[in-house]
Amino acid sequence: MTDAWTDRRRRSIMNLCVNCKEGTTFLSSKESSDEAHTGSYIFEYVDKCIEEVGPENVVQVVTDNASNNMAAGDLLKLKRPNIFWTSCATHTLNLMLQGIGNQPRFKGVIEKAKAFTIYIYAHHKTLSLMRRFTKKKDIVRPRVTRFATAFLTLQSLMEKKSELRAMVARSEWSASKHSKNAKGKAAFNTALSAAFWNGVTLCLKVFAPLVKVLRLVDGDKKPSMGFVYGELYRAKEEIKEAFKNQELHFRPILDIIDGKGRGRLDGLLHLAAYLLNPYYTYKDPSIENDNVVMNGFFNCVESFFPDDYASQSEVTNKELLKYMKKEDGFGRALAKMGCATNDDTYDPVGWWHLYGNSVPKLQKMAKRILSLTTSSSGCERNWSTFEMIHTKKRNRLDTGRLNNLVYVQFNAKIINKKRRQKEKGVDVLLASEASMAQGWIVEDGDEDVDSDLTNDMVGDESGVDSSAPPRRSARLQEVRELGEELEDSDEEEEEGNEIDFDFESDNEGILEGYGEEEEVDS
Repeated sequence: MTDAWTDRRRRSIMNLCVNCKEGTTFLSSKESSDEAHTGSYIFEYVDKCIEEVGPENVVQVVTDNASNNMAAGDLLKLKRPNIFWTSCATHTLNLMLQGIGNQPRFKGVIEKAKAFTIYIYAHHKTLSLMRRFTKKKDIVRPRVTRFATAFLTLQSLMEKKSELRAMVARSEWSASKHSKNAKGKAAFNTALSAAFWNGVTLCLKVFAPLVKVLRLVDGDKKPSMGFVYGELYRAKEEIKEAFKNQELHFRPILDIIDGKGRGRLDGLLHLAAYLLNPYYTYKDPSIENDNVVMNGFFNCVESFFPDDYASQSEVTNKELLKYMKKEDGFGRALAKMGCATNDDTYDPVGWWHLYGNSVPKLQKMAKRILSLTTSSSGCERNWSTFEMIHTKKRNRLDTGRLNNLVYVQFNAKIINKKRRQKEKGVDVLLASEASMAQGWIVEDGDEDVDSDLTNDMVGDESGVDSSAPPRRSARLQEVRELGEELEDSDEEEEEGNEIDFDFESDNEGILEGYGEEEEVDS
């Protein structure tokens, strides 16, 4: 996995991480200030690292969807046809959520919710009143991406719906000087609007299935390649049900999902992994009749064993049939029980290790594919480690020393994260910083957060070569200090005191249901 970043001294740095079944590890970084980040330049950097790791140990390269990365993928395919170049699933899902969120029926609800939370957090008195009614729980929940923050904040609002309605109806609210201005009146109307809460319910029903997939691909808890195609298919079915299977309503949503996912989440590895995951194949044997899936698998086999027709024939004509017909170990009752439930303990790689001994070539192929990640977000989150080390007081570090410090710091955090996940069950979408929540707290706070995603979209969809590296703003580097001068501030704020919001670190999962819609007043 590779990504680019610009430090405080405006030096452009590329990094490279490796991922296996055990997780992501930082490998190296490289200063590239004097070079344009063209497809050929990225290819040369990645190809050199492949040589260092060993081509026989590499199955795929994962990057975001920018056009220069895709150009590098084309060059890699020419030199190493048996190594795949994969688009980042987290980035693609964020594009899906952004596209859906920009639709009028959802955008209006999200903007109203943002205006409400910004108003609450802009004043000490309203913030204190809200925390008193919610028993010191916040309504904004920072997460690792902007769209996860949007979903989980809407979920938080829905959970606290009765408390928020009671809050604006109390005398303390009406006695506040802020409740009398335009924004205060708008917040009051939002909290008591049945139409608004119905809109929040619909947003949650539509976003929840995709956020579940985002949780899967962005969490790094287990390899996601074997699940992303099947879970995205399930997400689309759930969205249909949310609209009671009325095509007029769900079709625009599915068109966005299919359009963003085409060529990104339906590649050869995704299709082969879907077929080789017994959780899906045993549950739905008709997969063998799916022409797209089967052709994807056949093409994947040809890439896995280039110019080795004997192995291609062995895997496709003999071993695959044993698996699909559940012969030998595949037909055992224990084998069927071992893949019946997709929970945190289910491990398709371990399943193949136990029951795939009669098909050695297919077993090796399945174990390698099902051990893969689908996201480069672990590589991108490495920049927070760079920012922590390369501070204002330490900005004279040369890139070699910076690389060594990041190597130790980032990999130590990975080890500690795994320990905490096992001991405490930490939410994989939980953010350790508030930068992704600024749009819900500060006016125009989304402008800085959107910059990287917008750059990738421009490079990817317009065909323009995005040779310039993505640049993070200074606002993102101040991850916990949200002490900007807020509009309509209280007297304490006017004195210049900084505000550092301490968000609740809840580990609640995604809600399965969101209640019934209210009757909207005519």
